[in-house]
Amino acid sequence: MQFMSDNAAAVHPNVWAALLAADAPDAPYDGDALSARLDAAFAEVFGRPCWTLWVASGTAANCLALSTMVPPQGAAVCHKLAHIEQDEGGAPGFFTHGAKLLLAEGDGAKLTPAGIAGVIDPIKRGVHWVQPAAISITQATERGRVYTPAEVTEIGLMARDRRLWLHMDGARLANAVAFLGCEPAAISCDAGVHALSFGMVKNGGMSAEAIVFFDEGLAEIAGYRRKRAGHLQSKGRFLAAQILAMLENKLWLENGLAANQAAAIVARGAADRLLEPVEGNQLFLRMSAAERARLREQGFAFYDQGPDGARMVTAWDSKPEHCQALAEAIAGL
Repeated sequence: MQFMSDNAAAVHPNVWAALLAADAPDAPYDGDALSARLDAAFAEVFGRPCWTLWVASGTAANCLALSTMVPPQGAAVCHKLAHIEQDEGGAPGFFTHGAKLLLAEGDGAKLTPAGIAGVIDPIKRGVHWVQPAAISITQATERGRVYTPAEVTEIGLMARDRRLWLHMDGARLANAVAFLGCEPAAISCDAGVHALSFGMVKNGGMSAEAIVFFDEGLAEIAGYRRKRAGHLQSKGRFLAAQILAMLENKLWLENGLAANQAAAIVARGAADRLLEPVEGNQLFLRMSAAERARLREQGFAFYDQGPDGARMVTAWDSKPEHCQALAEAIAGL
C-alpha cells in the first residue's frame, strides 16, 4: 500500500490513450500540431494569453523558468525548505550559471512579505553583494500548506514594488486549486506570478511537465535555453499529448481532488498526530521509529520525516480501502 509519493502513482488511462493517438508522423521538436495547441489550452485554463513550453521533469521546469529571471550574478528568494533548495541537486545554480538562492523562514514552508524583506533588506547595493532578482514560492508547499489568493497577491505586490520576478513551483497546483475551490488564475497570474511550473507527473502524467509563462519575453528566452539545456525533445508531440490529455475536461483538477479526498480519509485516523493541517495530499505525522516500523510491517510504504515523524502522500489513484486501512492502523498505534 503505497503512500511514499504521488510520483509513484500510475499513469492515467487518458494519458496512455493520448500517447497512442499521437503515435503518427508529425513535425519534429515543438513544430507539431499538438504542441501548437498548448498556448490556447492554457489560455483557457487561466483566462489570459499564455506561452507554454513542455519539458521532461519538474526540475527542468523550475530551473529553466528561473534561468529567464535570474542572472548569474543575481539571486532568487525561496523558503529554506523549498524543493529548489532541498531536492534539486544544485540544478538552479547549474541552469542559471551560478545564481544564488536566498533562504527565508516561514510557518508551513510559506513565504511572507515580512520574511522576504528580512532576507533582502539587509543586502547593500553594489557589485560586492548578490542582488535579488526573483522570488520563488511553492504551491502547495513542501509542508503541504496552500497559499490563498490573498497571500500570493501580497507577495506579488511586493515583487512588483521591488522590481522582482515571481516564480511559482506548481508541482501540486491541482491539489491547491481543488482545496481552495478557486480559479487557477486567482493564485497565479492574477496575483502577480510571471511563470509557473504546472505539475503533471505527480497528478497522472507520465513524463511531461509544462512551464507556463505569463510574460512573452520570458517565454522567448526560455525557448532558447530549453534547447541549450538538452530539453527540446525531437518527438515533442508525445509530451504535448500528455499535457493536453490532462487539461481536457479538467482531468488535472479531478485528479487533484481525488488525491486530496484520499488524504482526508487518512487524516481522520491521525487525530492529534498531525504536525500540519492537511490542505492537499500530503500528511506530516508525529510518529516514533517503533510506530513507523509497525505500520511498515502491515504493508504501508511511506517516508520518514526526521527522527520522530512520518510523511505520507496520497495520489489520484490511491484506493479508498487502502486509505481507510492506513487511517485505522494509525489510530490503533
